[in-house]
Amino acid sequence: MASTTVLEKDLEKVDMIEITNKYAKLGMSDDDALFYEEFGNSPDHKRMLRKIDFRLVPFLFCLYLAAHIDRANIGNAKIEGMTEDLNMTGVQYNIALSIFFIPYILLEVPSNVILKKFKRPSTYLAILVVSWGLIMTFTGLVKNFAGLMVCRVLLGVAEAGFFPGAVYLITRWYANKELQLRIAFFYCASALSGAVSGLLAFAIAKMDGLGNLPGWAWIFVLEGAVTVLIGFVTYFYMPDSPELSGKWLSQEEIKYLLLQRTVKEGGKVNAHGEVAEKFKWGLLRELVTDYKIYLQAFILFTASVCAYGLKFTMPSITKSMGYTSSQAQLLTIPPYVAGAASALIMSYFSDKSGWRMPFVVGPMSIILVGFCILLPLAPHIKAQIPACYVGVVLICVGQYPTNPAGSAWISGQFANDLKRGMGLALNIALGNCGGILGSYMFLDSEKNKGYPLGFGIGLGLAAMTVCSTLFLEYSYWRINKQRDAVSEESVRSQYTDEQLAAMGDRSPLFRHKL
Repeated sequence: MASTTVLEKDLEKVDMIEITNKYAKLGMSDDDALFYEEFGNSPDHKRMLRKIDFRLVPFLFCLYLAAHIDRANIGNAKIEGMTEDLNMTGVQYNIALSIFFIPYILLEVPSNVILKKFKRPSTYLAILVVSWGLIMTFTGLVKNFAGLMVCRVLLGVAEAGFFPGAVYLITRWYANKELQLRIAFFYCASALSGAVSGLLAFAIAKMDGLGNLPGWAWIFVLEGAVTVLIGFVTYFYMPDSPELSGKWLSQEEIKYLLLQRTVKEGGKVNAHGEVAEKFKWGLLRELVTDYKIYLQAFILFTASVCAYGLKFTMPSITKSMGYTSSQAQLLTIPPYVAGAASALIMSYFSDKSGWRMPFVVGPMSIILVGFCILLPLAPHIKAQIPACYVGVVLICVGQYPTNPAGSAWISGQFANDLKRGMGLALNIALGNCGGILGSYMFLDSEKNKGYPLGFGIGLGLAAMTVCSTLFLEYSYWRINKQRDAVSEESVRSQYTDEQLAAMGDRSPLFRHKL
């Protein structure tokens, strides 16, 4: 009995030595290393995650819901008479859609750099939310196409910083293995915004004529006013960072989260858990010359093409089935609900497995099936309503899991916080270029032909994304295998710790997350 006790103590001592050695290279003390391991495997850790889940994710969900409703409700306004009242002809509607994405894309990376200068991210995000809410309200008061164009440009400026900023904020609170499900909850707002937008438009359009404003104008005015209120709430109540959350987190929880950030950033954080690193043009150069960034972005690009193409045109597609405007608005709801459910379910299993690639290739294959159904049948949509509607649902089921999977995947490819913030923003900016193509994907001139160009583009992009994602997985695997072939001792004999830290994800000791 005594020998067993001695053996257990010896094993415990060995475990403690392994743990302290594991984190010593990060500058973590023995006490902090043991605390980090013990807390991370305790029930207290799960309770802490629930606290963060209930405070941060729902807040970001509401903000992103407002953002997507405000950028995509133009599709609902269209079938309520906006294009006729503003004397829009030809492709002017498509131009109004695409003009939003020019400032939106160009300002995403600079916005994340600005965000990092705010001690309280909620301040910056609140400014953005209030701004785009006011712009949306003014959109309901425009009297011509030029006024609409100005509002769409300003909306793109105001919304540019929100999504990359929110994703970056989530990566600051959660470990890599916890990311995708949280991003999916947040991103579900994009899917549900289509459902909520259709339901709201159905109700608000009945205010047609009130205050001498048409129903489509009230859609912009009321939804923008609600967004302004949400923006003010954001300033006062949105969680910022662990070190500023002492009112609802215990000191042990704050300590663990700061140590978690130290682990994620390879030890390059100060006593307050902040990354002591300034903007470097060299990091941006590394990003824009890395082919893997473009393969990652292509995942989001295709998802954006499908998401925006359908979101801007879904009411028109359902109306082309022979339904009234009100019925068409309501029919947009089920596909988006199915998309939201799909994003949550697939993200849960992706986080459980820790493997991202299958949860991009799988959904993209579902999108491929959806477009394969619609391309031949859409020209006869009134005679093929059930099959075409199933095709639309499949596209929504496939497109919404891919964005959180892609965002979670790329967040694990960087060795420091600054490059992660820039990389996420660049990835999202490149991906959002798909919104421009999505704006021209479904042209009114092709409506009677069943939108063959739009469905053909979607089919081709989905097939290309499946292939490029498999190649991306192979690229990460090959790099890791090459680095595994060289021992850590050999690497450390060639480079100093400072040199390895400066290399970041190019270090022979860094491993890409698959």
